[in-house]
Amino acid sequence: MAWHADVATSEPWKDLQVDAVRIDDGHHANCFPSSALYDRVVMDRNEIGVGLIGYGLGGRAFHAPYIVATPGMALRAVVSRDTAKVRSDLPAMRVVPTVEALLAEPAIDLVVVSSPDLLHAEHALAAIRAGKHVLVDKPFATTFADARRVAAEAVTRGRLLTVFHNRRWDADFLTLRRLIRDGILGEIAHVESHFDRWRPVPAATWKEARDGGSWLDLGPHLVDQALQLFGTPSGISADIATLREGSLATDYFNVVLRYPHRRVVLRSSKLAADHSLRFAVHGTRGSWIKHGVDPQESATVAGHMPGGDWGRDPIEGKFTDANGVSNAVANDRGDYRLFWAALAAAIRGEGANPVPASEALAVMEILETALCGS
Repeated sequence: MAWHADVATSEPWKDLQVDAVRIDDGHHANCFPSSALYDRVVMDRNEIGVGLIGYGLGGRAFHAPYIVATPGMALRAVVSRDTAKVRSDLPAMRVVPTVEALLAEPAIDLVVVSSPDLLHAEHALAAIRAGKHVLVDKPFATTFADARRVAAEAVTRGRLLTVFHNRRWDADFLTLRRLIRDGILGEIAHVESHFDRWRPVPAATWKEARDGGSWLDLGPHLVDQALQLFGTPSGISADIATLREGSLATDYFNVVLRYPHRRVVLRSSKLAADHSLRFAVHGTRGSWIKHGVDPQESATVAGHMPGGDWGRDPIEGKFTDANGVSNAVANDRGDYRLFWAALAAAIRGEGANPVPASEALAVMEILETALCGS
């Protein structure tokens, strides 16, 4: 097996450029590795040992494949009650039944918390107190106070703490950031950012009954992107509601971030049969409309390993200028591997945290403010 990474670094690490990161063993570029291959990855003690708490959708699709694909990282243990499920993807993986057992593993340097939301703070605190670096899946916690406790503990213990705001590396978001940076749209006046779904019948899962509903599920992505582009708003207006019959949690939100000369609207509904609109952005020089979502999630959910032509969004947005002339805009390439490469470098002391706790706390503050005001 050969690992290849062409990396040009700059400060801060959020501007890290990785031209290619791939696994080439001739057979496993787009699937989970075989047991023999995985043994070789796990037993390299020079790599950052990673322990994963939880093997639901987040652990299976958003964390395990990227840990395996990241040079300098090795997934060494997973906390799960379903050993067969884990080993169907990772045949040689060590599966442990409890968080305590995972934290007792001396070869683990980084713990990824991908447990249900209500356990994020508890598991992150336990990992930090065990001397581990920690990556927490979104939401950071279910309350701003709990998120602050976790952040303070990381500072006290001198551990790296980051939050998985991976949507900073979506193709559509990177394209929008470039258009704004290059002045193509002029001064931005109005943004609509959508994560809509067509799920008219609530599923019988904990995610459909989670505290905060879709606002704490999808909202963290949209809030983080807005803060990255425009900074802290001067005010917030929120309409968060339950619209589906039988739903045990909120499934709709329309949250407006108010800036002096700009409005940023964050929207999600699970009753949107036509849910293709992702961004509608209007500025003094024109508008950019983008349909379709970044393909990385669907690829990993389907079981593909990051590699090859990864993160290329084939659905181009449309720019309409002040004269009404419209043209397609080529998408930047999305790549969640950038987050993981930056995280590995930060743990080695070679770069900054890709998502500092302070930025994740800013997201949590807006999430909680909107819930309290809705």
